[in-house]
Amino acid sequence: MNSMLQVAANTRGRDLAVGDVHGHFSRLQQALDAVGFDPAVDRLFSVGDLVDRGPECAQVLEWLAQPWLYAVQGNHEGLAVALVRGQWLDLGQYRAAGGGWFIDMPRAQQLPFAERFERLPLAIELETAQGPVGLLHADCPFADWNRLRDLLQAPLEKQVQDVCQWSRLRLQQGNSEVVNGLRALVVGHTPLRRVKVLGNVWHIDTGGWASGQFSLLDLKTLTVL
Repeated sequence: MNSMLQVAANTRGRDLAVGDVHGHFSRLQQALDAVGFDPAVDRLFSVGDLVDRGPECAQVLEWLAQPWLYAVQGNHEGLAVALVRGQWLDLGQYRAAGGGWFIDMPRAQQLPFAERFERLPLAIELETAQGPVGLLHADCPFADWNRLRDLLQAPLEKQVQDVCQWSRLRLQQGNSEVVNGLRALVVGHTPLRRVKVLGNVWHIDTGGWASGQFSLLDLKTLTVL
């Protein structure tokens, strides 16, 4: 999983990004329908946390099988992998965070999910005419995107991965420093009332899985649909 997926520019349609879905795929489909998403030419980029909390988590494998969907591994996908691979985690905390659907599943049924989540990249870099756009679940641990790309060539320190998947420090500090090497960095992880931009970092989880709505970001124009 410690990898960066590099994706060429879309020359046929739009590239849209969406925040955390958390098992609400019907709501996501409604949001895509509302903006005329065309799976024949458009692509959807997920910043992770496709599962837990919502009622449709089991649909995630169907969504990840779509050739137009690209996703990074969020902390919730990481929790599922950790459980199946016997890594330490707080089961009570995981259940409280919505992981009960997965915890209570027989191991044989867990495996296809964990194996698919394991293959998700930690980061995505999308080519656009205006420069590269990066996607992570939570934040970039460095001021330069290229440093993260170089580190992802080898086994990654847990501390670096934790920032990528868990950190809320940028939002908490109101840090508007730019992540160099990118036109924009798009992240989720922290639900907000509206899309928030700090420097060139776009926080796009607007709680579509809860009481908010899914905000779709056009990655070519950097406009919220």
